[in-house]
Amino acid sequence: MRSPLPGFACLLGLLAAACSPTVDYDGPVQIARTSNVTLVQINDDTVGGITAETTYGEKSIAAALPGFTTEGVQTAVEDTTEWAIAAFNSDGFQVLQVFKGKGGKVRTVHGVTHHLQGPNGERIGMTFSEIGSARADCRVGRNLWRGMAICKSKGHKNVELVYAIPGYQGPFDRLPPSKELFDAQLQRIVWTPRS
Repeated sequence: MRSPLPGFACLLGLLAAACSPTVDYDGPVQIARTSNVTLVQINDDTVGGITAETTYGEKSIAAALPGFTTEGVQTAVEDTTEWAIAAFNSDGFQVLQVFKGKGGKVRTVHGVTHHLQGPNGERIGMTFSEIGSARADCRVGRNLWRGMAICKSKGHKNVELVYAIPGYQGPFDRLPPSKELFDAQLQRIVWTPRS
């Protein structure tokens, strides 16, 4: 049986910089360093088969992601914890967290594993500098994401990248100096349906 709080436990660890994946950074930048398998592709209009029209529910989300199973989990978003539907691959590995919006539709989807790819090839575990995020496109996280950098995906206004900054000691009310920000590691890719 899966733990009811897998994402929450890791996020709390991330806030303490303890859940950051270990990645080997020697040699040329290659997306395959963090994974050689892409289970889900995120773009402006879809996360796998999830769209703005997908009904929020375990069955409809599982139908949009063939081969995945779904289960309710409690996890942290920036300002609170809430229930979401987690999507697991056939090996039982959590790939996505789907949050309920108005009208019974999907509000947001969080990609939480290196086995997915953002619209510019972003993968969990890559650094701020590898992805090429611009400091001007970022803001500092608040509350449960305090001290994290939240940035727009280049050219994709409805996709945000959430970075943890290993070893950063604050102050947490502003982004860290550029030198520390460049080493920040991508922890979540957050997709919001375009309106």
